[in-house]
Amino acid sequence: MKEVKERIMKFVFLLTACVSILAVALICIFMFAKGIPAIAKIGPGEFLLGQKWKPMQNIFGILPMILGSIYVTVGAIIIGVPIAFFAAVYLAKFCKPKTYKIIKPAVELMAGIPSIVYGFFGLVVIVPIMQNLAGGNGKSMLTASILLGIMILPTVIGVAESSIRAVPDSYYEGALALGATPERSVFTAVLPGAKSGILAGVVLGIGRAVGETMAVIMVAGNQPLMPTHGMKSLVMGVRTLTANIVMEMGYAADLHREALIATAVVLFVLILLINMCCSALQRRDGQ
Repeated sequence: MKEVKERIMKFVFLLTACVSILAVALICIFMFAKGIPAIAKIGPGEFLLGQKWKPMQNIFGILPMILGSIYVTVGAIIIGVPIAFFAAVYLAKFCKPKTYKIIKPAVELMAGIPSIVYGFFGLVVIVPIMQNLAGGNGKSMLTASILLGIMILPTVIGVAESSIRAVPDSYYEGALALGATPERSVFTAVLPGAKSGILAGVVLGIGRAVGETMAVIMVAGNQPLMPTHGMKSLVMGVRTLTANIVMEMGYAADLHREALIATAVVLFVLILLINMCCSALQRRDGQ
């Protein structure tokens, strides 16, 4: 009887794993089957490197959206990752138990807040501040980066803290025994062992930032224009790949609709490349 139960559970586990793989495969097949022909019709060069998006004139260039997504994500990482990293170190090694019981639930609560709520917060709080500091309407690349930097905090903090706690305490205690300060012990003995986990948390944060839609729509300005060089681009409105899809899919038809699906293909490939780079770095660290 015990062997029968074990075989049934193995089958259940195998079935759930196959369902997950099948779901991903179906999504990929749908996107590529609909998106690749659209890219072929428009022209790969014109679609990926085109600087104008004018659906009414059958002009579909998504380079402004690609750069907008990349710039906003990089800004979010620059703002959010250092804060998340030091917060994770504090929670894992320096936070007192009473304080931990307050901060940890607050961080976890941030992960459960809907993105539309973050968007309202950005619209009501961050946008007016940016409007006073930089002028204009306050909706810009920098505003979106600040908001996304806040949104990725719980993801990066959670993974980084777990990775730091997974490092054996003997590493930390050994460094202390050799005369290192607690801070130096953490940075020289503990963090190197948690590097892969921290990197994984950063990649998850990048995925959250790249794939965010509603909050970005509310604070980014949604202008399908090429970002300019220099500091001026930080206070200009941008449109990301996700925002472009959501804003126009409701009324798109024919080639316009296919172009939006092709945009989703580009976004999928972009995230896939990020994950592949992360895997390559982790394998290199493992060697």
